[in-house]
Amino acid sequence: MAEAYIVAAARTAGGRRGGKLAGWHPADLAAQVIDALVARSGIDPAAVEDVILGCVSQVGEQATNIARNAVLASRLPESVPGTSVDRQCGSSQQALHFAAQAVMSGAMDAVIAGGVESMTRVPMFTPNALPAKAGLGTYMSPAMKARYPGVEFSQFTGAEMIAKNYGIEKDALDRYALESHHRAIAATRAGAFNEEIVPIDVLLADGTRSGERHTVDEGIRFEATLEGIAGVKLIAEGGRCTAATASQICDGASGVLVVNERGLKALGVKPLARIHHMSVMGHDPVIMLEAPLPATQRALKKAGMSIGDIDLYEVNEAFAPVPIAWLQALGADPSRLNVNGGAIALGHPLGASGTKLMTTLIHALGQRGKRYGLQTMCEGGGMANVTIIERL
Repeated sequence: MAEAYIVAAARTAGGRRGGKLAGWHPADLAAQVIDALVARSGIDPAAVEDVILGCVSQVGEQATNIARNAVLASRLPESVPGTSVDRQCGSSQQALHFAAQAVMSGAMDAVIAGGVESMTRVPMFTPNALPAKAGLGTYMSPAMKARYPGVEFSQFTGAEMIAKNYGIEKDALDRYALESHHRAIAATRAGAFNEEIVPIDVLLADGTRSGERHTVDEGIRFEATLEGIAGVKLIAEGGRCTAATASQICDGASGVLVVNERGLKALGVKPLARIHHMSVMGHDPVIMLEAPLPATQRALKKAGMSIGDIDLYEVNEAFAPVPIAWLQALGADPSRLNVNGGAIALGHPLGASGTKLMTTLIHALGQRGKRYGLQTMCEGGGMANVTIIERL
């Protein structure tokens, strides 16, 4: 079977809700990343055989196949198709897996995988709230309710369950959140994100360009203190998690260009990384966010590796208990985890986060001269994707 290589990886800087990316229609925002991947790789736009984009809230401006709409908003020709993926927060990581599987099979030679989410223009929970308001029902079917009687699936509940089950107290969550900001601050000041970020014009309310370019993740709190983080009110009375120890609402887009050996030969470029392993696993949908732990353990076993073989890991910071519990379960080195900060500081643009994390992981491996990287993230419904790459 052919290998799958990543030859370009890019992302926008994260935008706060109502912030510097709020003026962009999500299809146009995704198109900016698509165009950047084409430009950075030097690929003939017509040679891209598919575009697979992750997006969680596929309604409103993100409805009707956002991937195809992004293609039509980009410089790619109309001959390039597009399809959209929803594996909740792992949507664009799954898009990467589908792209890799396509080129490894030989069915295609060059595929763009990515994701987009405008949490400003399509607020979280909109796909559920609008039909419910219109009396069109809910995703919870009678059979699901019978299997999980009285359960209201909630990531907030799952985060609290993990904190309790793994003995993670609030002060540990607060310290972890501060460290996320500190690492993101250090990375930003050192220029670690410069190569991966696509500069985006800031649009005014009337759609005209303001003259400002968005190049710095808006969620980073450069003046963050432990006292400030610790003072944020609890999400649930008697709980341990707060908004300060959870991922930030974020607008953004990201993507990678994936090719096989034929695509690599046609491009004539050196690949950034090779896909070494990819898998996905379902787990308890009630605790929901715990899936990355067993999924990583299984992935390492299937890959014939140990956690010590992995130089850097990106574990999405949906809520601080997730990466902390992951470190405990894997016996992993905290100094290798989310070395440039995570979603607590940088934001979590839902469907875009998978290839966002992959983009950061690839560049971090290159900057440090390291070889193997692992990415995983918790997903709604109790699932987790795991991707292991080898930097080349």
